[in-house]
Amino acid sequence: MRQERNNIFASIDWVLILIYFILVGFGWMNIYAASSTDTATQLFDFSTKYGKQLIFICASVPLMVFILFFNSKFYEQFASVLYIFSLVLLAGVLVIGKKINGATSWYNFGGIGLQPSEFAKAFTALALAKLMSDRQYNLKLLKNQVKAFIVMFLPAFFIALQPDMGSVLIYFSFFFVLNREGLTLNYFILGVTAIVLFLLTVYFGTKWVLITVISILTIAIIYNVYKNKQFIRFNWPIVVGAYLALSTFIFAVGYTYTNVFEQHQKDRFDILLGKIKDTRGIGYNSHQSELTVSSGGFFGKGFLQGDRTQGDFVPEQHTDYIFSTVGEEWGFLGSSLVIILFMILLYRIIYLAETHTNKFGRIYGYGVASIIFFHVIVNIGMVIGLLPTIGIPLPFFSYGGSSLWGFTLLLFIFIRLDAHKKYDW
Repeated sequence: MRQERNNIFASIDWVLILIYFILVGFGWMNIYAASSTDTATQLFDFSTKYGKQLIFICASVPLMVFILFFNSKFYEQFASVLYIFSLVLLAGVLVIGKKINGATSWYNFGGIGLQPSEFAKAFTALALAKLMSDRQYNLKLLKNQVKAFIVMFLPAFFIALQPDMGSVLIYFSFFFVLNREGLTLNYFILGVTAIVLFLLTVYFGTKWVLITVISILTIAIIYNVYKNKQFIRFNWPIVVGAYLALSTFIFAVGYTYTNVFEQHQKDRFDILLGKIKDTRGIGYNSHQSELTVSSGGFFGKGFLQGDRTQGDFVPEQHTDYIFSTVGEEWGFLGSSLVIILFMILLYRIIYLAETHTNKFGRIYGYGVASIIFFHVIVNIGMVIGLLPTIGIPLPFFSYGGSSLWGFTLLLFIFIRLDAHKKYDW
């Protein structure tokens, strides 16, 4: 047993590693297809996007070994330190970072860009697991819920200042973790209600949504009072509070949408809700992505045979829209295979997390699964036109060293926590 304890690779889950390399390898093939038309298609041309991605992939290997080298207790003991370090990086990028596409999100080191928000997700998951694994921690207490929310959303606050609202949304995925650890579903109900009211207000306008909501609420109260015949004993402070809260929220949404949102942000929601059609302006990328995916049919056109991909119809296809390349060249069959691989990956992570006798490992595992799940759903939903363009990468697939290394860090810390879980704790 001692020999097995001392062997770093003794109990590693090779299923997760296999899926990781399949996704990374298939992702690189699609990056090659999406960017090989830019220059001469030489496999080891490192000036191209696919050449640079190959360097990023090779650099991921020592990163994996480095992560696996540490004892699993290291990640629990230094979770807070790593979290604070990530906050310093997020704050620092606002001061000395490089502005790209309107967001100050990158450090530039001799031509190499690093995006700290990609690494902050893993460190936030560690910090949240550290906080909630304390024996004295009870998530049912409001003060403990507030502590968890601060850990979750403090990195999101710095990211919002860049601004990178797509990355901010990822931090809402931690609600899945909190729910697993006992947080009431009332927060989910409240969140879904807020989203529905937001979309209805954007589509129909403040006045009509406010009139409709107040009318429905009034009818429900009148019916309840009439049925129970308890007008005096009815909880009127809660009723008045509900009226004020709903009215304030609807007015706030209307004001924010009209006066705070930039025009391109409003256009994206208007396109998503079908209020306007713009296939040449703000909606061009999404429209071309949908056409590219649908053109692949069931079996796809074949590797490097996608005329829309080779014709560069989808701008920046190798990054956030990489799944459109899969849809065109590999068809419904290949797209389904990619989704199935992600589902197997998520199932495996959750299964292994549930086998942890240590609470820290279980909570972190759910954090990993939640982040990857949110990325996959939002990215693919964006590519096929079900969600607005918000600019988050497809894990292990999209072009970019920060994205690939961030997800590698996120996953392999869990693999390290899972390895030797019978011996380390």
